[in-house]
Parts: sequence; structure tokens; C-alpha cells
Amino acid sequence: MNHFITSLAYLIGSTTFIMGLKMMGNPKSARNGNMVAAVGMVIAIFATIFFHDNTVSPIVYGLIFGAIGLGTVMGWMTAKQVQMTKMPELVSLFNGMGGACAALIGLMEYHHNIGKTGALLPIVAGLIIGSVSFSGSIIAFLKLNGTMNQPVRLPSYNMLNNAVMLGVLAFGAWVIMASPDNSAILFALFASALVYGILFTIPIGGADMPVVISLLNSFTGLAAAFGGFLYDNKIMLTGGILVGSAGTLLTLVMCKAMNRPLSNVIFGAFGGGAVAAGTSSEKGSIKDISVSDLATLMNYSKKVIIVPGYGLAVAQAQHVIHELETILEERGVEVKYAMHPVAGRMPGHMNVLLAESNVSYDKLVEMEDINPEFASTDVVLVVGANDVVNPAAKNDPSSPIYGMPILDVENAKNIVVNKRSMNAGYAGIDNDLFYNPKNSMLFGDAKGVLTKLVAELKTMD
Repeated sequence: MNHFITSLAYLIGSTTFIMGLKMMGNPKSARNGNMVAAVGMVIAIFATIFFHDNTVSPIVYGLIFGAIGLGTVMGWMTAKQVQMTKMPELVSLFNGMGGACAALIGLMEYHHNIGKTGALLPIVAGLIIGSVSFSGSIIAFLKLNGTMNQPVRLPSYNMLNNAVMLGVLAFGAWVIMASPDNSAILFALFASALVYGILFTIPIGGADMPVVISLLNSFTGLAAAFGGFLYDNKIMLTGGILVGSAGTLLTLVMCKAMNRPLSNVIFGAFGGGAVAAGTSSEKGSIKDISVSDLATLMNYSKKVIIVPGYGLAVAQAQHVIHELETILEERGVEVKYAMHPVAGRMPGHMNVLLAESNVSYDKLVEMEDINPEFASTDVVLVVGANDVVNPAAKNDPSSPIYGMPILDVENAKNIVVNKRSMNAGYAGIDNDLFYNPKNSMLFGDAKGVLTKLVAELKTMD
């Protein structure tokens, strides 16, 4: 009877995972999809605890529920308090914890299965992949929060990384075949995998962190899937496969959005402070625009496109920009948002940010759909975005971002870029758009500038 109940719970949980993932593909249903998948996970966890075939002492139950309670409180409080700008770091940290759990399973289960090659294969594979995901995610977290804001360029690091990777794989294969009953050897394998995770992530530049987070997420899913094989646990296997495949697909989509192969992301250290060809004086001069002049320009426009970037998130200006959108629409101005796939610090960062301020989902237009509309746009307002609107990606073969698809904002009749300063963007290169004759710079904190812009437009009633 217990086996039937757990099997039914796992079937329900697996179904909710698939439903939830499907719902997360649409911004309108993403929140509900997350809840559906969470409910399925809760069902699976409690079915496993209460309908396990073996007898469990009350002390073990106390430890289990104590750990669940502690983790729930810590996770809930952290997620509720985190700022939107810190969301990528939180995702990276949580992903690292998933990898650590997979590694711990390997450390705990190894000695119970010595000599069983079929069981040791998923154990060692989960241990290695989970360890790489854990240490790599921690490095990604440190890069995203600015603690490690520059890639570390080790001598011959490609050869070094490959040598360490092959060494770890060979070590793991030997452990499976030889099955040594030695904790020191097992922990040496664990430590070597952690080292490879650090070496794998540490040379990668900051602009590639969204891709790396997605890739590490797929590693965690794969490690969890190996745990499902080990325990013959269908829900663990389903969840791991879904996370692993979704992470892999997202990684490939983001690489395509940047027009770069994954190997170039891993070995190229893009975003490590490269400098674009040419100096500012060679490119031309920039011009400023005042808030009042921009308000007048927008007030008499027919179509306005807003390009959100990480600076919008830093300034927490999403609610003000929605108010700006509302005022313009009340005056008959068509307003849309141009969404680049890798804007912000993680996939969908800007979409989530704007959804938080109740911006209608149908106004968030993806790059391939919005690009043809720029030519018929009166004003493009770029708020805190940089590399995703840099024409060097199309015009300068020497640029590190050359070939990356960008938003064609230079085709608009008027361009206004809001930035705090002329500092380079996340990729560390100058932006040719700033010197375009049609472009004007509006310097200042996004929230402060947009608040003044909204106030100015209200006086034009």
C-alpha cells in the first residue's frame, strides 16, 4: 500500500513539474506555474517521508522536519528580502546549494555501494557534477555581487582547465572500477571536482555570467537526475531531467542571442575589460538633453519605445517608468518596451522587473519583433542599457561584441540614453551609439530622472 501511495504521489508530482514548466513559458502564467510545481514537490516530499517502506525513528523524523523548517524559513526570508538587482546572485546561490546536495548524496551513499559498479556510476557522476556546480555557482555569485569583478587570467588556463577536467574524470572512473573503501580518496575526488568548478568559472568575464549561471543550472539538474537513477526515484529523475534540459536549452538560446558558440563563452573571457577600437574624440561628440526638452519631445510623439537595462533595476525605477508609460498612453502615444534576450544579469531579468510594476505583458516585445518598428518610432528612451544597443556589434569587427544581435535603436528618429555617466557597460567597451547625431544623453539616476520627467509631463496638461 505504501508503495502505491508513493508511486501515485510521484506521478502527481512529475505531472505538476511538467505543467509548471509549461506555464512558466508565459509571463502571465509563470507565477502560477511556479506554485503548481511547488505543490507537486511538497506532495512528493511528504509521501516519501510518511510512506517510506523502512521504519524510521522519531529522532530521524525530528531531524528531517527540523531541517525542512530551517531551510524553509531561511529560503523564504532571503527571497522576500532580496532586491530585484540581486536576483541573479540569489539564483546562482540557490543553484549552488542544489549542486552541494547532489554532492553530499554521493559522499553519503558511496560506502553503502562499494563494489556495485551499476550503483557507483550515478553516485560518482552526481558527486563530480554536483561539486562542479556548487563551486562554480559560488564563484558566479561572487562575480555578480562585485566581489570578483574581473576575470582571473591564469597562464595557459585553457590547457590547465582541460588537464584538470580530464584528471577528475579519470579519477572518478578509477574510483568506480577500483571501489576503494577509503574516505580520504573519496574526499580527494570531491575536492578535485570543487577545484575544477572554480577553475571552470573563474576566468569567465562578467558579461557572460548569465550564460554560465544557466549552464551551471543544467549541471545541477543532471546531478539530481543521477540521484534519481541511484534511488530509482521517479520524481527526482523527472525533476533533474527537466532542470537539466531546460538549463541546456536556455544556455544555447542565450549563446545564439549573442551570436557566440558556447566554447567561446567558456574560453573567451568576454567582458573582461576589453576596450573598443577608437577613442571618444575620434568617434565624435555627444550632446545632452534636458528633462523639459525630452518631455516636450515625448508629448508630441506618436510612438515611443523604451529599452530597459540593468541601470533601471539598480535605480529601482520600474514603477516610475510604468507611470511614464501610462501618462503617455493617456495622451494617445503608443508605448512599447524592447526586450533583449540578455539584458540585465540573467535571462528574463527585465521582464520580471517590469512585470513587478504591472506593465502589461503584451507591451514587452522581443528583439526580433521590435527591431523592424524602430524606423517608425519617434523617440527611443534607453534606460540603463548599454551593450545591447551598441552599434559596434554590427559595424566594428574588432569589437568583442561584434556579431551579437542588438536592438536597432539607431534607426529611430530620436534617441535618448539615460545613464549615470559615460562609463562603459558590462562588457567593458565604449558605446558608439552615444556619438550618433540622433542621440542625446540624459545623465542622472534613472529613478530621479524619470520622476522629474513624469512631473514635467503632468504640467503639460
